[in-house]
Amino acid sequence: MSASAVSVAVLYPELLGTYGDGGNAAVLAARGRARGLEVEVVEVVGSEPLPSCDVYLLGGGEDGPQRHVARLLAEGDRMARAVEAGGAVLAVCAGMQILGSAFRDVDGPVPGLSLLPCRTVEPLPTQRRAVGEVVVEPEAGLSDVPGLPPLPTLVGFENHGGRTALEPGATALGRVVRGVGNGVEVDGAAPVDGVVAGRVVGTYLHGPVLALNPALADRLLGWATGGDPSALPPGDERLVRLDEAAAAARAVRLRMAGLPTG
Repeated sequence: MSASAVSVAVLYPELLGTYGDGGNAAVLAARGRARGLEVEVVEVVGSEPLPSCDVYLLGGGEDGPQRHVARLLAEGDRMARAVEAGGAVLAVCAGMQILGSAFRDVDGPVPGLSLLPCRTVEPLPTQRRAVGEVVVEPEAGLSDVPGLPPLPTLVGFENHGGRTALEPGATALGRVVRGVGNGVEVDGAAPVDGVVAGRVVGTYLHGPVLALNPALADRLLGWATGGDPSALPPGDERLVRLDEAAAAARAVRLRMAGLPTG
């Protein structure tokens, strides 16, 4: 890890690449390079050991591949070691479920890696699969960074059957304004999406989420370059164009969700 170089690992894209979440790596690379950073993106496939990287990305996938990835990442505590070494993680959908304490597939419960304080359970008989637009207001714990404006409203789409319950005291990524998110309500509280533990962020937001929410991408880049997101170098004209494209895409998503775009 250095202030001028960032390494990004996309974990098992051949297994967890159902919803285009691999695009999160392209976003980090583009935004980093627009800030003058050297960005290397590597793909981890098969039974390869995890490289030492600054950011690790996990995407969404189906039951069989999800179970297989959970087993691969548990071998030798490889994912836990990566986090202990300071790696930031963005885990989307199945990726988030894998990092929790447990999840379910068609064959029953599967142990997770316990790197996120959550557990994914079967939906109630009255709950249908969560499919559609999602709008999330971020929690202050992730949003409030000295020297940076608060994270704006997060947008994306969801497509999942499981319901993810947070453990007591856990911090959600944010409060759901539209959509289902984790899909588990506690004591009548507003529904939430995702979970955050240190530099590990889980969410059900696809899109890919970093393309639609560049401020979240910059949080990850800040962690990757020394832990201070407010110290990221300013970007060039490429960053301006990326921000403009993201703003246009966000406006479309907000209109699709029936919310104002301003």
